[in-house]
Amino acid sequence: MNFEPTKTSIRKHKVPDWFHNAKFGIFIHWGLYSVPAFAVTGLNFIESSKEGEEYHNKNNPYAEWYLNTLRIDGSPTQKYHDETYGENVSYDDFIKDFNKEIKNWKPDNWAALFKKAGARYVVLVTKHHDGFLLWPSKHKHPQKKGYYASRNIVGELTEEVKKLGLQMGFYYSSSLDWSFNREPIKDRLSFMVNGVTTPEYTEYVKNHWYELIDEYNPTILWSDIGAPPLLGLFELFAYYYNKFPEGVINDRWEKFYHEDGKLIKLRRTPFYDFTTPEYESYNTIKKKKWESNRGIGNSYGYNKMEKEGDYLTSDEIIKMLVDIVSKNGNLLLNVGPLPDGSIPEIQKKVLLGIGQWLEINGEGIYGTRPWERAEGNTLDNLEIRFTHKNELLYIHLLNNPIGKTLKIMALKIAQNSKIMLLGYDNQLKWEQDQEDLIINIPENLIESPVYVFKVIPNEL
Repeated sequence: MNFEPTKTSIRKHKVPDWFHNAKFGIFIHWGLYSVPAFAVTGLNFIESSKEGEEYHNKNNPYAEWYLNTLRIDGSPTQKYHDETYGENVSYDDFIKDFNKEIKNWKPDNWAALFKKAGARYVVLVTKHHDGFLLWPSKHKHPQKKGYYASRNIVGELTEEVKKLGLQMGFYYSSSLDWSFNREPIKDRLSFMVNGVTTPEYTEYVKNHWYELIDEYNPTILWSDIGAPPLLGLFELFAYYYNKFPEGVINDRWEKFYHEDGKLIKLRRTPFYDFTTPEYESYNTIKKKKWESNRGIGNSYGYNKMEKEGDYLTSDEIIKMLVDIVSKNGNLLLNVGPLPDGSIPEIQKKVLLGIGQWLEINGEGIYGTRPWERAEGNTLDNLEIRFTHKNELLYIHLLNNPIGKTLKIMALKIAQNSKIMLLGYDNQLKWEQDQEDLIINIPENLIESPVYVFKVIPNEL
């Protein structure tokens, strides 16, 4: 259909099947902040925020917020920077280091790893809040010469990702840009008024979005923390959907109207294809498509201060993925490369572990939809998640079974159904005990973070 630049027309866009089916994507935060690669450790985003806005911003666990935290007097980041680099070294001085390091980057290695991890799409940060660009835009920074990567990271990675049949999307910080606004975010109020609202900046952002669409053909537009109030979202969305009907747009395009350091009003995003909870999930099945995003550790950009204990294991992420998928979500899992583009071994190990599990059990993930309920339990209080694909029901057991049988409470299946355990050849014996289902466990059970049982109706 042809989309008009109006709310009524834009709202007719439907989330395409590919995004519903994909379930698992890779987020990439890589930029100047990857050079110092520093943030405090110990708390994740949610935990840190609970300590209060001032505490959170001064001790931000996100390494990609290095520039903002550096500008807060007395912050651990400022102390680290002065002791490591000296007070006379600016954030911009990291440009030469980053551009030197990225000569060694191999985008084909990234794409191959993401494919092996089982991801179906990739979202690259093209400009974070520091304003540094990862492509040689025709629309250069009006105040900073050479404020972009010396390689076309956007173009090179897009080419390699698409070669392997994965979808490509772009994150772009539309409102916050600390290369235009030097005032740091310290608290709630300074956050609400930190976005740049000038006509010059609005044109800059608009040109970048249209350039990314026209030059690199993304299937995901991922804005973050708002958009300039003067930016025409309906025009942008209609243009994008008319060019790429199978594209999707996230929910972070709200507009903050402020003047003289005071918030006048907040206008919510008028339309979006999916919501984006950060380091969080939902407890129930959501009718609206959603995508949980997080790092493997507590930061998105690489934080060299994080140790192995700060990272989730592949087993933990697999359980998280299953839970998210059962509730109509996707998981966008971030990697934070080193300045030279190498992905830390601990992150790589986690990705490969996820991929190994998906090779066997992906049938119960990809292309599925939420069932009539997301969660269940066994007699032994082991956790269950459900997904389905047409007439097939997938039962995901999130714990190791206890004993030789598994009794799933309040689950009744059709007579003469067949039950298979993914990764095993033989049918499993089962019986119905009134409203509960009892499944015999194979004797040669190999330990897995999640076991997936497939229920096949007799007519299939």
